[in-house]
Amino acid sequence: MTVTTRGTAPSYLTQGRVDFPERFVWGAATASYQIEGAAKEDGRGRSIWDTFSDTPGKVFNGDNGEVACDHYHRYADDVRLMRDLGLRAYRFSVAWPRIQADGSGAPNGLGLDFYDRLVDELLDADITPYVTLYHWDLPQALEDGGGWTARDTAYRFADYAVAVHARLGDRVRSWTTLNEPWVSAFLGYGNGVHAPGRRDPGDALRAAHHLLLGHGLSAQALRSAGAEELMLVINSSLVATPAQVHDPAAAVSEADAAAVERVHSLLNRQFLDPALRGEYPAEVLATVERHAGLEHIQDGDLKTINQPIDLVGINYYNPCVVEAAPGEPADAAWPGSEDVRFATADAPKTAMGWPIVPTGLSRLLLRLSQDYPEVGLFITENGAAFDDVLTEGRVHDEDRISYLDGHLRAVHAAVEGGADVRGYLAWSLLDNFEWAEGYRRRFGLVYVDYPTQTRTPKDSALWYRDVIGRNGLAG
Repeated sequence: MTVTTRGTAPSYLTQGRVDFPERFVWGAATASYQIEGAAKEDGRGRSIWDTFSDTPGKVFNGDNGEVACDHYHRYADDVRLMRDLGLRAYRFSVAWPRIQADGSGAPNGLGLDFYDRLVDELLDADITPYVTLYHWDLPQALEDGGGWTARDTAYRFADYAVAVHARLGDRVRSWTTLNEPWVSAFLGYGNGVHAPGRRDPGDALRAAHHLLLGHGLSAQALRSAGAEELMLVINSSLVATPAQVHDPAAAVSEADAAAVERVHSLLNRQFLDPALRGEYPAEVLATVERHAGLEHIQDGDLKTINQPIDLVGINYYNPCVVEAAPGEPADAAWPGSEDVRFATADAPKTAMGWPIVPTGLSRLLLRLSQDYPEVGLFITENGAAFDDVLTEGRVHDEDRISYLDGHLRAVHAAVEGGADVRGYLAWSLLDNFEWAEGYRRRFGLVYVDYPTQTRTPKDSALWYRDVIGRNGLAG
Protein backbone atom coordinates (compact mmCIF):
# COMPACT_ATOMS: atom_id res chain seq x y z
CA MET A 1 0.00 0.00 0.00
CA THR A 2 1.24 3.52 -0.75
CA VAL A 3 0.29 6.71 1.04
CA THR A 4 0.47 10.36 0.06
CA THR A 5 0.62 13.26 2.51
CA ARG A 6 -1.68 16.25 2.86
CA GLY A 7 -1.25 19.75 1.59
CA THR A 8 -0.24 20.30 -1.99
CA ALA A 9 1.14 23.49 -3.47
CA PRO A 10 1.83 24.62 -7.01
CA SER A 11 4.51 22.43 -8.60
CA TYR A 12 6.23 25.60 -9.77
CA LEU A 13 6.43 29.18 -8.59
CA THR A 14 5.57 31.94 -11.00
CA GLN A 15 8.53 33.93 -12.27
CA GLY A 16 6.50 36.96 -13.32
CA ARG A 17 5.47 39.98 -11.31
CA VAL A 18 3.51 39.25 -8.16
CA ASP A 19 1.68 41.73 -5.95
CA PHE A 20 0.99 41.15 -2.28
CA PRO A 21 -2.20 42.11 -0.41
CA GLU A 22 -2.61 45.80 0.30
CA ARG A 23 -1.97 45.60 4.06
CA PHE A 24 0.85 43.06 3.89
CA VAL A 25 3.56 43.89 6.47
CA TRP A 26 7.21 44.10 5.40
CA GLY A 27 10.15 44.20 7.76
CA ALA A 28 13.15 42.48 9.28
CA ALA A 29 14.04 40.82 12.55
CA THR A 30 16.88 40.53 15.07
CA ALA A 31 17.43 39.10 18.57
CA SER A 32 18.88 40.77 21.64
CA TYR A 33 21.90 38.58 22.42
CA GLN A 34 22.84 38.40 18.76
CA ILE A 35 23.19 42.15 18.24
CA GLU A 36 23.04 44.25 21.40
CA GLY A 37 26.41 43.78 23.09
CA ALA A 38 26.78 45.89 26.25
CA ALA A 39 26.71 42.63 28.17
CA LYS A 40 27.95 44.17 31.42
CA GLU A 41 26.38 47.62 31.26
CA ASP A 42 23.50 49.35 33.02
CA GLY A 43 22.62 46.54 35.37
CA ARG A 44 22.30 43.73 32.86
CA GLY A 45 22.65 40.34 34.51
CA ARG A 46 24.30 37.25 33.16
CA SER A 47 22.40 35.01 30.74
CA ILE A 48 22.75 31.36 29.87
CA TRP A 49 24.31 32.42 26.58
CA ASP A 50 27.02 34.36 28.40
CA THR A 51 27.85 31.24 30.36
CA PHE A 52 27.59 28.91 27.37
CA SER A 53 29.75 31.15 25.18
CA ASP A 54 32.42 31.34 27.88
CA THR A 55 32.59 27.55 28.09
CA PRO A 56 35.49 26.28 25.94
CA GLY A 57 34.41 24.33 22.88
CA LYS A 58 30.77 25.41 22.87
CA VAL A 59 30.91 28.27 20.33
CA PHE A 60 33.00 28.44 17.18
CA ASN A 61 36.26 30.31 17.69
CA GLY A 62 35.31 31.07 21.30
CA ASP A 63 33.08 33.91 20.07
CA ASN A 64 30.52 35.54 22.37
CA GLY A 65 27.91 38.29 22.37
CA GLU A 66 29.71 40.69 24.69
CA VAL A 67 29.97 43.30 21.90
CA ALA A 68 28.16 41.68 18.96
CA CYS A 69 26.89 44.52 16.70
CA ASP A 70 27.03 47.08 19.52
CA HIS A 71 23.38 47.83 18.80
CA TYR A 72 22.88 48.97 22.40
CA HIS A 73 24.93 52.05 21.60
CA ARG A 74 24.22 52.30 17.86
CA TYR A 75 20.46 51.69 17.84
CA ALA A 76 19.62 55.16 16.52
CA ASP A 77 21.90 54.70 13.52
CA ASP A 78 20.45 51.24 12.96
CA VAL A 79 16.91 52.61 12.97
CA ARG A 80 17.92 55.25 10.41
CA LEU A 81 19.29 52.40 8.31
CA MET A 82 15.97 50.57 8.60
CA ARG A 83 14.14 53.70 7.51
CA ASP A 84 16.43 54.13 4.52
CA LEU A 85 15.71 50.53 3.52
CA GLY A 86 11.97 51.20 3.67
CA LEU A 87 11.18 48.76 6.48
CA ARG A 88 7.65 49.04 7.79
CA ALA A 89 8.15 46.70 10.76
CA TYR A 90 11.00 45.65 13.01
CA ARG A 91 10.89 42.60 15.22
CA PHE A 92 13.35 42.71 18.11
CA SER A 93 13.64 40.82 21.36
CA VAL A 94 14.02 42.13 24.88
CA ALA A 95 16.91 40.72 26.91
CA TRP A 96 15.35 39.33 30.08
CA PRO A 97 18.62 39.76 32.08
CA ARG A 98 18.63 43.43 31.12
CA ILE A 99 15.23 43.87 32.79
CA GLN A 100 15.70 41.50 35.75
CA ALA A 101 19.34 40.62 36.35
CA ASP A 102 18.42 37.51 38.33
CA GLY A 103 15.14 36.76 36.57
CA SER A 104 12.84 38.13 39.27
CA GLY A 105 12.15 41.17 41.39
CA ALA A 106 11.79 44.83 40.56
CA PRO A 107 12.58 45.68 36.93
CA ASN A 108 15.81 47.47 36.11
CA GLY A 109 14.92 50.98 34.99
CA LEU A 110 18.07 51.45 32.94
CA GLY A 111 17.33 48.32 30.95
CA LEU A 112 13.75 49.39 30.29
CA ASP A 113 15.03 52.83 29.30
CA PHE A 114 16.97 51.33 26.41
CA TYR A 115 13.90 49.65 24.90
CA ASP A 116 11.88 52.77 25.60
CA ARG A 117 14.30 54.81 23.50
CA LEU A 118 14.38 52.14 20.79
CA VAL A 119 10.58 52.06 20.47
CA ASP A 120 10.39 55.84 20.28
CA GLU A 121 13.09 55.90 17.61
CA LEU A 122 11.20 53.30 15.57
CA LEU A 123 7.91 55.13 15.82
CA ASP A 124 9.57 58.40 14.82
CA ALA A 125 10.82 56.58 11.70
CA ASP A 126 7.29 55.23 11.02
CA ILE A 127 8.42 51.65 11.71
CA THR A 128 6.08 49.42 13.70
CA PRO A 129 7.78 47.64 16.63
CA TYR A 130 7.12 43.92 17.10
CA VAL A 131 8.38 42.89 20.54
CA THR A 132 9.53 39.35 21.32
CA LEU A 133 9.84 38.73 25.03
CA TYR A 134 11.98 35.59 24.95
CA HIS A 135 14.63 34.83 22.35
CA TRP A 136 16.69 32.36 24.40
CA ASP A 137 18.65 34.60 26.80
CA LEU A 138 17.38 33.16 30.09
CA PRO A 139 18.90 34.78 33.19
CA GLN A 140 21.63 32.48 34.48
CA ALA A 141 20.26 32.74 38.02
CA LEU A 142 17.05 31.03 36.87
CA GLU A 143 19.03 28.31 35.12
CA ASP A 144 20.91 27.75 38.36
CA GLY A 145 17.51 27.03 39.91
CA GLY A 146 16.56 24.53 37.20
CA GLY A 147 15.92 26.77 34.20
CA TRP A 148 12.99 25.76 32.03
CA THR A 149 12.90 22.33 33.65
CA ALA A 150 11.61 24.13 36.77
CA ARG A 151 7.95 25.08 36.84
CA ASP A 152 8.67 28.32 38.68
CA THR A 153 10.48 29.73 35.62
CA ALA A 154 7.15 29.94 33.78
CA TYR A 155 5.72 32.16 36.51
CA ARG A 156 8.84 34.31 36.61
CA PHE A 157 8.50 34.76 32.84
CA ALA A 158 4.94 36.02 33.18
CA ASP A 159 6.05 38.55 35.80
CA TYR A 160 8.81 39.76 33.50
CA ALA A 161 6.37 40.08 30.58
CA VAL A 162 4.09 42.27 32.66
CA ALA A 163 7.00 44.51 33.65
CA VAL A 164 8.02 45.07 30.02
CA HIS A 165 4.45 45.70 28.92
CA ALA A 166 3.97 48.21 31.73
CA ARG A 167 6.72 50.36 30.22
CA LEU A 168 6.17 49.80 26.47
CA GLY A 169 2.52 48.78 26.17
CA ASP A 170 1.27 52.29 25.47
CA ARG A 171 3.18 52.27 22.16
CA VAL A 172 3.69 48.60 21.23
CA ARG A 173 0.73 46.84 19.66
CA SER A 174 2.16 43.39 18.85
CA TRP A 175 3.68 41.07 21.46
CA THR A 176 5.35 37.71 20.95
CA THR A 177 5.76 35.53 24.01
CA LEU A 178 8.31 32.93 22.91
CA ASN A 179 10.63 32.50 19.96
CA GLU A 180 11.10 28.89 18.84
CA PRO A 181 10.39 26.95 22.05
CA TRP A 182 11.43 23.75 20.24
CA VAL A 183 14.96 25.12 19.96
CA SER A 184 15.03 26.33 23.57
CA ALA A 185 13.91 22.93 24.83
CA PHE A 186 15.49 20.39 22.52
CA LEU A 187 18.74 22.07 21.47
CA GLY A 188 19.21 23.59 24.92
CA TYR A 189 18.27 20.61 27.09
CA GLY A 190 18.17 17.68 24.64
CA ASN A 191 21.34 17.56 22.54
CA GLY A 192 23.09 20.46 24.26
CA VAL A 193 24.31 22.35 21.19
CA HIS A 194 22.62 25.52 22.50
CA ALA A 195 22.62 27.08 25.95
CA PRO A 196 22.37 25.86 28.64
CA GLY A 197 24.01 22.81 27.07
CA ARG A 198 22.20 20.00 28.89
CA ARG A 199 21.71 16.58 27.35
CA ASP A 200 18.70 14.78 28.79
CA PRO A 201 15.49 13.87 26.93
CA GLY A 202 13.38 14.11 30.07
CA ASP A 203 14.71 17.59 30.82
CA ALA A 204 14.01 18.65 27.24
CA LEU A 205 10.40 17.50 27.41
CA ARG A 206 9.84 19.08 30.81
CA ALA A 207 11.35 22.31 29.47
CA ALA A 208 9.02 22.22 26.46
CA HIS A 209 5.97 22.01 28.71
CA HIS A 210 7.14 24.77 31.03
CA LEU A 211 7.91 27.01 28.06
CA LEU A 212 4.34 26.49 26.89
CA LEU A 213 3.08 27.18 30.39
CA GLY A 214 5.13 30.40 30.39
CA HIS A 215 3.54 31.30 27.06
CA GLY A 216 0.05 30.77 28.44
CA LEU A 217 0.65 32.62 31.70
CA SER A 218 2.26 35.59 29.95
CA ALA A 219 -0.38 35.70 27.20
CA GLN A 220 -3.09 35.76 29.85
CA ALA A 221 -1.33 38.53 31.78
CA LEU A 222 -0.56 40.57 28.67
CA ARG A 223 -4.14 40.39 27.43
CA SER A 224 -5.41 41.44 30.85
CA ALA A 225 -3.03 44.40 30.71
CA GLY A 226 -4.44 45.47 27.34
CA ALA A 227 -2.07 43.93 24.79
CA GLU A 228 -3.76 44.20 21.41
CA GLU A 229 -2.04 41.47 19.39
CA LEU A 230 -0.42 38.28 20.72
CA MET A 231 1.78 35.88 18.84
CA LEU A 232 3.65 32.62 19.45
CA VAL A 233 6.61 32.04 17.13
CA ILE A 234 7.73 28.53 16.22
CA ASN A 235 10.51 27.18 14.02
CA SER A 236 8.31 25.33 11.60
CA SER A 237 9.21 23.15 8.66
CA LEU A 238 7.50 21.07 6.07
CA VAL A 239 8.24 17.47 7.04
CA ALA A 240 8.62 15.18 4.02
CA THR A 241 10.45 12.15 2.71
CA PRO A 242 13.26 12.69 0.18
CA ALA A 243 10.85 11.80 -2.63
CA GLN A 244 8.20 14.24 -1.40
CA VAL A 245 10.50 17.26 -1.11
CA HIS A 246 10.04 18.15 -4.77
CA ASP A 247 6.91 16.09 -5.46
CA PRO A 248 4.17 16.39 -2.85
CA ALA A 249 2.16 13.73 -4.69
CA ALA A 250 4.96 11.14 -4.51
CA ALA A 251 3.72 7.81 -3.22
CA VAL A 252 5.46 6.62 -0.06
CA SER A 253 5.25 3.56 2.12
CA GLU A 254 3.08 3.40 5.23
CA ALA A 255 6.24 3.38 7.34
CA ASP A 256 7.57 6.52 5.69
CA ALA A 257 4.20 8.27 5.98
CA ALA A 258 4.10 7.39 9.68
CA ALA A 259 7.63 8.75 10.15
CA VAL A 260 6.62 12.03 8.49
CA GLU A 261 3.56 12.47 10.68
CA ARG A 262 5.45 11.55 13.87
CA VAL A 263 8.15 14.14 13.26
CA HIS A 264 5.53 16.71 12.22
CA SER A 265 3.92 16.13 15.61
CA LEU A 266 7.22 16.44 17.48
CA LEU A 267 8.21 19.64 15.66
CA ASN A 268 4.96 21.46 14.97
CA ARG A 269 1.99 19.93 16.75
CA GLN A 270 3.78 19.57 20.09
CA PHE A 271 3.52 23.36 20.42
CA LEU A 272 0.57 24.34 18.25
CA ASP A 273 -1.94 21.80 19.56
CA PRO A 274 -1.57 22.84 23.24
CA ALA A 275 -1.49 26.55 22.39
CA LEU A 276 -4.42 26.50 19.96
CA ARG A 277 -6.43 23.44 21.02
CA GLY A 278 -5.52 22.87 24.67
CA GLU A 279 -4.23 19.34 24.17
CA TYR A 280 -1.12 17.39 23.29
CA PRO A 281 -1.10 14.96 20.36
CA ALA A 282 -1.40 11.42 21.71
CA GLU A 283 1.96 10.35 20.25
CA VAL A 284 3.71 13.33 21.87
CA LEU A 285 2.12 12.63 25.23
CA ALA A 286 3.26 9.00 25.02
CA THR A 287 6.82 10.19 24.36
CA VAL A 288 6.64 12.60 27.31
CA GLU A 289 5.39 9.86 29.63
CA ARG A 290 8.14 7.47 28.52
CA HIS A 291 11.00 9.92 29.04
CA ALA A 292 9.83 12.41 31.64
CA GLY A 293 6.70 11.06 33.27
CA LEU A 294 3.57 13.20 33.43
CA GLU A 295 3.84 14.64 36.93
CA HIS A 296 5.01 18.03 35.60
CA ILE A 297 1.81 18.41 33.54
CA GLN A 298 -0.58 19.54 36.23
CA ASP A 299 -4.35 19.87 36.18
CA GLY A 300 -5.33 23.09 34.47
CA ASP A 301 -2.02 23.57 32.65
CA LEU A 302 -3.44 22.95 29.20
CA LYS A 303 -6.31 25.33 29.82
CA THR A 304 -3.75 27.97 30.84
CA ILE A 305 -1.62 27.29 27.77
CA ASN A 306 -4.64 27.53 25.47
CA GLN A 307 -4.99 31.32 25.56
CA PRO A 308 -6.52 33.15 22.60
CA ILE A 309 -3.76 34.46 20.34
CA ASP A 310 -3.98 36.36 17.09
CA LEU A 311 -1.05 35.04 15.10
CA VAL A 312 1.38 32.17 14.83
CA GLY A 313 4.79 33.32 13.71
CA ILE A 314 6.60 30.99 11.31
CA ASN A 315 10.40 30.88 11.21
CA TYR A 316 11.15 28.88 8.06
CA TYR A 317 14.54 28.07 6.60
CA ASN A 318 14.40 24.59 5.08
CA PRO A 319 12.35 21.39 5.02
CA CYS A 320 12.79 18.61 7.57
CA VAL A 321 13.50 15.44 5.58
CA VAL A 322 12.90 12.04 7.17
CA GLU A 323 12.37 8.41 6.26
CA ALA A 324 11.58 5.21 8.12
CA ALA A 325 14.66 3.34 9.35
CA PRO A 326 13.84 0.40 11.61
CA GLY A 327 16.37 0.09 14.41
CA GLU A 328 17.61 3.68 14.13
CA PRO A 329 18.02 5.18 17.63
CA ALA A 330 16.27 8.42 18.48
CA ASP A 331 18.18 11.59 17.65
CA ALA A 332 19.18 13.39 20.87
CA ALA A 333 17.25 16.49 19.78
CA TRP A 334 14.17 14.44 18.92
CA PRO A 335 12.94 12.25 21.80
CA GLY A 336 10.39 9.90 20.27
CA SER A 337 12.12 9.66 16.88
CA GLU A 338 13.16 6.02 17.15
CA ASP A 339 13.14 4.17 13.81
CA VAL A 340 13.42 7.47 11.90
CA ARG A 341 16.40 8.64 9.88
CA PHE A 342 16.91 12.37 9.33
CA ALA A 343 18.02 12.88 5.75
CA THR A 344 18.58 15.86 3.49
CA ALA A 345 17.03 17.19 0.33
CA ASP A 346 18.54 17.08 -3.14
CA ALA A 347 18.79 20.84 -3.45
CA PRO A 348 21.32 23.68 -3.35
CA LYS A 349 22.59 24.45 0.14
CA THR A 350 23.26 27.61 2.14
CA ALA A 351 26.51 28.17 4.06
CA MET A 352 24.78 26.46 7.00
CA GLY A 353 24.33 23.36 4.86
CA TRP A 354 20.57 23.85 4.80
CA PRO A 355 18.76 22.82 1.59
CA ILE A 356 17.01 25.61 -0.31
CA VAL A 357 13.44 24.49 -1.06
CA PRO A 358 11.07 27.46 -1.39
CA THR A 359 8.07 25.29 -2.30
CA GLY A 360 8.38 23.72 1.14
CA LEU A 361 7.24 27.03 2.59
CA SER A 362 4.14 27.14 0.39
CA ARG A 363 3.17 23.64 1.37
CA LEU A 364 3.82 24.30 5.06
CA LEU A 365 1.71 27.46 5.10
CA LEU A 366 -1.16 25.75 3.31
CA ARG A 367 -1.13 22.83 5.73
CA LEU A 368 -0.99 25.04 8.82
CA SER A 369 -3.80 27.24 7.50
CA GLN A 370 -5.89 24.11 6.91
CA ASP A 371 -5.11 22.57 10.29
CA TYR A 372 -5.42 25.78 12.33
CA PRO A 373 -7.82 28.07 10.45
CA GLU A 374 -8.64 30.02 13.60
CA VAL A 375 -5.33 31.90 13.65
CA GLY A 376 -3.45 34.11 11.21
CA LEU A 377 0.10 33.36 10.06
CA PHE A 378 3.11 35.65 9.90
CA ILE A 379 6.57 34.93 8.50
CA THR A 380 8.67 36.12 11.42
CA GLU A 381 12.01 34.80 10.12
CA ASN A 382 13.22 33.70 6.72
CA GLY A 383 16.69 34.12 5.30
CA ALA A 384 19.99 32.46 4.53
CA ALA A 385 23.67 32.56 5.39
CA PHE A 386 26.15 32.75 2.52
CA ASP A 387 29.87 33.45 2.35
CA ASP A 388 29.54 37.18 1.78
CA VAL A 389 32.57 39.22 0.77
CA LEU A 390 32.88 42.98 1.02
CA THR A 391 34.58 44.27 -2.14
CA GLU A 392 35.10 47.96 -2.83
CA GLY A 393 32.26 48.92 -0.52
CA ARG A 394 29.72 46.44 -1.96
CA VAL A 395 28.48 42.96 -1.16
CA HIS A 396 27.13 41.28 -4.29
CA ASP A 397 24.97 38.56 -2.72
CA GLU A 398 22.97 37.34 -5.69
CA ASP A 399 22.50 33.98 -3.97
CA ARG A 400 20.62 35.66 -1.12
CA ILE A 401 18.48 37.65 -3.53
CA SER A 402 17.58 34.41 -5.29
CA TYR A 403 16.77 32.76 -1.95
CA LEU A 404 14.53 35.61 -0.83
CA ASP A 405 12.84 35.93 -4.21
CA GLY A 406 12.00 32.24 -4.26
CA HIS A 407 10.64 32.21 -0.74
CA LEU A 408 8.58 35.34 -1.25
CA ARG A 409 7.07 33.74 -4.34
CA ALA A 410 6.30 30.73 -2.16
CA VAL A 411 4.54 32.95 0.37
CA HIS A 412 2.54 34.55 -2.43
CA ALA A 413 1.58 31.14 -3.79
CA ALA A 414 0.30 30.16 -0.35
CA VAL A 415 -1.70 33.39 -0.06
CA GLU A 416 -3.20 32.72 -3.50
CA GLY A 417 -4.04 29.21 -2.24
CA GLY A 418 -6.00 30.61 0.70
CA ALA A 419 -3.41 30.84 3.51
CA ASP A 420 -3.97 33.83 5.80
CA VAL A 421 -0.41 35.19 5.82
CA ARG A 422 -0.21 38.73 7.16
CA GLY A 423 3.44 39.70 6.70
CA TYR A 424 7.09 38.83 6.11
CA LEU A 425 10.13 39.68 8.22
CA ALA A 426 13.51 38.90 6.71
CA TRP A 427 16.17 37.32 8.88
CA SER A 428 18.19 39.22 9.62
CA LEU A 429 18.62 42.96 9.46
CA LEU A 430 22.31 42.71 10.42
CA ASP A 431 25.04 40.12 10.29
CA ASN A 432 25.33 39.02 13.91
CA PHE A 433 26.35 36.44 16.50
CA GLU A 434 24.95 33.22 15.07
CA TRP A 435 24.73 31.25 18.32
CA ALA A 436 27.03 28.21 18.37
CA GLU A 437 28.37 29.23 14.95
CA GLY A 438 29.75 32.49 16.36
CA TYR A 439 30.46 35.18 13.78
CA ARG A 440 31.42 32.95 10.88
CA ARG A 441 27.89 32.79 9.43
CA ARG A 442 26.33 35.91 7.91
CA PHE A 443 22.54 36.09 7.60
CA GLY A 444 22.22 39.85 7.37
CA LEU A 445 20.79 42.12 4.73
CA VAL A 446 23.43 44.48 6.05
CA TYR A 447 27.11 43.55 6.23
CA VAL A 448 28.76 44.26 9.59
CA ASP A 449 32.53 44.72 9.80
CA TYR A 450 32.92 43.69 13.42
CA PRO A 451 36.27 45.39 14.20
CA THR A 452 34.96 48.79 13.05
CA GLN A 453 31.19 48.16 13.41
CA THR A 454 30.72 49.69 9.96
CA ARG A 455 27.37 48.75 8.37
CA THR A 456 27.15 48.23 4.59
CA PRO A 457 23.80 47.37 2.99
CA LYS A 458 24.27 44.34 0.73
CA ASP A 459 22.76 44.15 -2.72
CA SER A 460 19.98 42.07 -1.16
CA ALA A 461 19.09 44.96 1.15
CA LEU A 462 18.69 47.29 -1.82
CA TRP A 463 16.68 44.65 -3.67
CA TYR A 464 14.44 44.17 -0.62
CA ARG A 465 13.93 47.93 -0.36
CA ASP A 466 12.52 47.85 -3.90
CA VAL A 467 10.29 44.87 -3.10
CA ILE A 468 8.81 46.77 -0.17
CA GLY A 469 8.37 49.89 -2.30
CA ARG A 470 6.34 48.04 -4.93
CA ASN A 471 4.64 45.67 -2.43
CA GLY A 472 5.67 42.78 -4.61
CA LEU A 473 8.20 41.19 -6.89
CA ALA A 474 9.19 42.39 -10.32
CA GLY A 475 8.75 40.14 -13.33
